Amino acid sequence: MQRRKASDFPQGLFDLFDAYVHGGISRRAFLKSAERFAVGGMSAAALFETLRPNYAWAVQVSPDDPRIRAAIETVPSPQGNGAIKGYLVRPANSNKSPCVLVIHENRGLNPYIEDVARRLAIADFIAFAPDGLTSVGGYPGDDEKALALFREVDPKKMQEDFYAAAMWLKSLPDSTGRLGAVGFCFGGGAVNQLAVRMGADLSAAVPFYGVQPAAADAARIKAPINAQYGELDQRITAGWPAFDAALAAAGVPHEGHIYKGANHGFHNDTTPRYDEAAAQEAWRRTLSWLNRYLRG
Repeated sequence: MQRRKASDFPQGLFDLFDAYVHGGISRRAFLKSAERFAVGGMSAAALFETLRPNYAWAVQVSPDDPRIRAAIETVPSPQGNGAIKGYLVRPANSNKSPCVLVIHENRGLNPYIEDVARRLAIADFIAFAPDGLTSVGGYPGDDEKALALFREVDPKKMQEDFYAAAMWLKSLPDSTGRLGAVGFCFGGGAVNQLAVRMGADLSAAVPFYGVQPAAADAARIKAPINAQYGELDQRITAGWPAFDAALAAAGVPHEGHIYKGANHGFHNDTTPRYDEAAAQEAWRRTLSWLNRYLRG
């Protein structure tokens, strides 16, 4: 399938797809509403397929890249769902490294998130990407099935699973003890919640278009926050000014970046919502932030 750009589609279609992706409408409702955008011989069903992820596009670092060592690990989570599996990626030639937890979108541990973990490993971090769908069988290889499974998992227990994964990662023998967290969409909100809970146990956080915590919760954050947002993603980006003010009041080092013309999911390079310039700049800022606070 040929990669399509955001400029190839009307913004209204992206807004409609965003509602579908986040469970606001069903696939059937999306297809019905998308009929008004079906022009030039392309049906609503064809538009849907074009907007869905193509995970072959996400491979920036091959799973067998000699610079990394990867494995599937299982982490005990007694307060959550009992255990959570995840994708652990280490730099191949490093004795001790800082660690980064990578939290997925609301589809589980898909190939895009696995590649993000590998991208962090080649930047000399130990990265662990847990699968919040572990308790229902794990990411099934199909995004629609994944969304259905996601709804079956108790959100509080899933957050406990992520906390268990974070503490396990931080305590690995080859960890320096410095832990960061990066998350996307649902995972961005989960990273914000981890920052609230973990206090000084989390050394840095980079939430991508994640729901922000309430001001009272944000006051408990200690980890420096570098938040990434798309200008056109008003559903999430509108919450940044209040979060910015709460972090400032709490004395938390933080930055917020809003990328002009970018949609929700702009970093995910498997769909037309991907914005190459915004994604590259956001990733540069991510690595810079992690290096500053995890290696200093």
